Amino acid sequence: MGAIVAISLGAAVLLTVSLVVALTSGPSGSSNAASYDTTDTPSPTSSTRTTPSTSTRTSSSRATTSTSSTPSSPAGPRQVFTLADHPLLTNPNAGLSNAGCNLPGWPSSPAASEAFFTAAAQCLNDRWGQLLTSMNLPFSPPKLEFPAGPSFTTDCGTIDVGLATASYYCKDHLYIPYRGLQTDQYGNKPGIYLALFAHEYGHHVQDLVGLMDAVWQAIYRDGQQSTDGLEMSRRKELQAQCFSGMFLGATANRGGTVTQDVFDAAWNDQETRGDNTSGSHDHGTNAHYAAWWRKGAQSDRLAQCNTFAAPDADVS
Repeated sequence: MGAIVAISLGAAVLLTVSLVVALTSGPSGSSNAASYDTTDTPSPTSSTRTTPSTSTRTSSSRATTSTSSTPSSPAGPRQVFTLADHPLLTNPNAGLSNAGCNLPGWPSSPAASEAFFTAAAQCLNDRWGQLLTSMNLPFSPPKLEFPAGPSFTTDCGTIDVGLATASYYCKDHLYIPYRGLQTDQYGNKPGIYLALFAHEYGHHVQDLVGLMDAVWQAIYRDGQQSTDGLEMSRRKELQAQCFSGMFLGATANRGGTVTQDVFDAAWNDQETRGDNTSGSHDHGTNAHYAAWWRKGAQSDRLAQCNTFAAPDADVS
């Protein structure tokens, strides 16, 4: 276990690939953004670094609860290495503040793509930075990378750019290869690109606060391709979906360029993504992929994104 913790808390191989697939038509339900005009956030409290030591699993959920004998430390932003009971997820009123976001147009070129995602990152930095700081959790912006070649090198290895590599997160670095965005298919639909980017940013949030390390400790313990390991991966990915929806829901129709049309494009696109499309078992079914995104968009509440406390049936 010592080796496992060392791997997960040290190297933390954070490999997440967002799949871009063909856009299909079909019923999508009501595409309503979060209706909250103001967002409550908890008062800053001191948190201590919590190291996972034991885990408890229940028949209705594979949520992991950690205990620690680590002595109290001085107050200050610290990672907390636990899952279902993580302080990010336990306040029912905590969510992103509502605000507009001004993004440049999308003429589908590498330069325009870089400008678009750089502006989007600033909006995400502002909103998540404000929230995490208010909760006394660590925050730092991710480093954006825009690889142009057929492959790129990261701390997680060399990644080939293809239809399955629209964006990629690896330990504080967010990669957006233009070749992977399938702009010939999606064209001028910035909501799709914004939701994709906000999903990967959600992994950065998980990494910052300690959720990602706790996830990988569980995955390494159970085996990456084991039933439990794949389920934990799905919980991680579906939470990033919920975080993405939160951002779009709290941003749409608040002024700026994220309009209802932009939001609707993101809402409808979610049904086209997931394990049914990719043939994998580590992201969640298309139905769950859409459901968790929409849950975040309609609630704008972090507690509603607690996939680690969700029943097994909601994260298949």
